[in-house]
Amino acid sequence: MSKRALVTGSAGFIGFHLCRRLLAEGWQVTGLDAVTPYYDVALKEARLDRLREEAGFTELRGRVETPDLLRELMGREKPELVVHLAAQAGVRYSIEAPRSYVEANLVGTFELLEAARAHPPKHLMMASTSSVYGANTSMPYRETDKADTQMSFYAATKKANEAMAQSYAHLYGLPTTMFRFFTVYGPWGRPDMALFKFTSAVLKGEPIEVYNHGDMMRDFTYIDDLVEGIVRLSQAVPGREPVGTADSLSPVAPWRVVNIGNGQPVKLLDFVEAIEAATGRQAEKIMRPMQPGDVPATWADATLIEALAGALPRTDIRDGVRRFVDWYRDFYRV
Repeated sequence: MSKRALVTGSAGFIGFHLCRRLLAEGWQVTGLDAVTPYYDVALKEARLDRLREEAGFTELRGRVETPDLLRELMGREKPELVVHLAAQAGVRYSIEAPRSYVEANLVGTFELLEAARAHPPKHLMMASTSSVYGANTSMPYRETDKADTQMSFYAATKKANEAMAQSYAHLYGLPTTMFRFFTVYGPWGRPDMALFKFTSAVLKGEPIEVYNHGDMMRDFTYIDDLVEGIVRLSQAVPGREPVGTADSLSPVAPWRVVNIGNGQPVKLLDFVEAIEAATGRQAEKIMRPMQPGDVPATWADATLIEALAGALPRTDIRDGVRRFVDWYRDFYRV
């Protein structure tokens, strides 16, 4: 009997790559996505075109916040694994359009949790973000660190998602893993992310805006490494016993939160140099102050994920950037 998975946000950057990986491993995958115009719909459709070519993929269109859509879907499909990636993303956009974050991230996650309560999967996995660490300055970030000082409304909605999921895990015994992503990049990435914007500008001979005058560090995580982490964690279903002192396992529920990051923060200007090396062009830099809602650095502690899933691959930033640039040139014919 085939393994069945539901992936929300299947036309998104991470969802697309995860669906491909699950399909390659023999899963029957149902992908739900609303294909919203937050960024280029043509890119989302191109991802879906490739998923449609795969045997075992079922595409559904719809918004996760639609009342009872997920409940009916999960009742019909009965997935044993549910990976909830659908969300309104972006730190800066949450300042411009906060209501969209309430609808997709808060209401949509509520609908997902209600569906899981009615039709419990063996493992519910949900995306959070490293942005929940907010104003924390003690690094690397550990899952057991206090995280109550979010710097953006986007981060606040994701922290709320963690609390919502923990309460449902406690009340209804839903085994739930939340993962905090750290600056994911790679082929088929989002156009609103720095790598995409910088590469586009450099290849066009246009300047790039470098915030906080370049004094930034990010724990850039290559997409294949992230997907490997999700797949391995899918087998580490939370129970009642912690795996060690680093475990974030709830004392009252089969729920934990796990960092998925490279564990090796990179200076922003070194990141720009990797783009210059991959494109063979120099970037004209316009230095800007820090943007509202942003943080100067991120850095994941990998102790917990290694205890649960073993050491993950860590793609070097120059290799990962080169693969993105190669994809970008091919996809956009530049």
